[in-house]
Amino acid sequence: MAERAVKRPAAGVAGAPDPGPAKALQDDLARRLGAEASASIAVAVLLPCFNEAATIAETVQAFRAALPAAVIYVYDNNSTDGTAEIARSAGAVVRHEAYQGKGNVVRRMFADIDADVYVMADGDMTYDPTAAPALIDRLIDGQLDMVVGARVEAAEAAYRRGHRFGNRLFNRITLWMFASPFKDIFSGYRVFSRRFAKSFPASSSGFEVEAELTVHALELKLRTDEIPLPYGRRPDNSHSKLKTYRDGARILWTLVNMFRTVHPFRFYGLIACGLASTSLGLAAPIVQTWLETGLVPRFPTAILAAAIMQLAFLMLVCGLVVDSISDARREIKRMRYLDLSAIGGRRG
Repeated sequence: MAERAVKRPAAGVAGAPDPGPAKALQDDLARRLGAEASASIAVAVLLPCFNEAATIAETVQAFRAALPAAVIYVYDNNSTDGTAEIARSAGAVVRHEAYQGKGNVVRRMFADIDADVYVMADGDMTYDPTAAPALIDRLIDGQLDMVVGARVEAAEAAYRRGHRFGNRLFNRITLWMFASPFKDIFSGYRVFSRRFAKSFPASSSGFEVEAELTVHALELKLRTDEIPLPYGRRPDNSHSKLKTYRDGARILWTLVNMFRTVHPFRFYGLIACGLASTSLGLAAPIVQTWLETGLVPRFPTAILAAAIMQLAFLMLVCGLVVDSISDARREIKRMRYLDLSAIGGRRG
């Protein structure tokens, strides 16, 4: 059963952070949603972590200062450096996910936690926690389902060179495959509505989950936005868990697989075009010889060309059939999304 993220009072507690940003946000929510609805808004901060002992306490404290009324959850993914104990001491609610990988953690977080607004970030202090109220405000004000904090380097070498190149490459691939408007599809700093989180059918297990989140929004044509935010450098005693080549290959495979699932006619159509071009290339000299001499000198090549053309037509038919199945699957996902209450209790 999902755990409800209830609001925690910050005032009157010794050492409590300044509630100014959250108070301003709550006043704005009350103005737009009504006092009763805004009072019931539950915000959950979700921090997936693996061996982040060096930074997790600072991250939890910074989000507590930015969002005093939010419940901060740290999901520990088999850390061996005491991350869970440090996070608990810093005031976070600590949960554990045994299956290794960020995608598995995100799946568990969305399943376990019931909130109206979800703030997801990393536990390494590379993202700016003070931007969280602005991201939430944009989500509420625009009646959006996802707001992405697009990373802008605030420190020299915040990105590794390979990661910077890979990010640009995959952004272009996603633009071509899904007409994506996002400039940073791999940002780990995002704010979601309850509708988005509870309708997201997470299937990935690793860092490719960010791409899956992006494609989910694009497939259902959900309202989203992207806000540039500073991206800081990791401390010297904190290390990135992303493996450039291994995770890059997994992300590419995930994008191709999602392209096949979301746009099957285009996927199989491209294969059909490639096969048809190969068939025509093999058949062209044979046809030319036949027109000139009336003879077919290379029967094996002619048979191969005909077989490849038949395979091309088969791929085209597969694309048409799977496309109709994909439309039905998309409608089911859309109905699941609409069945959930929006922020403020609205449906539909």
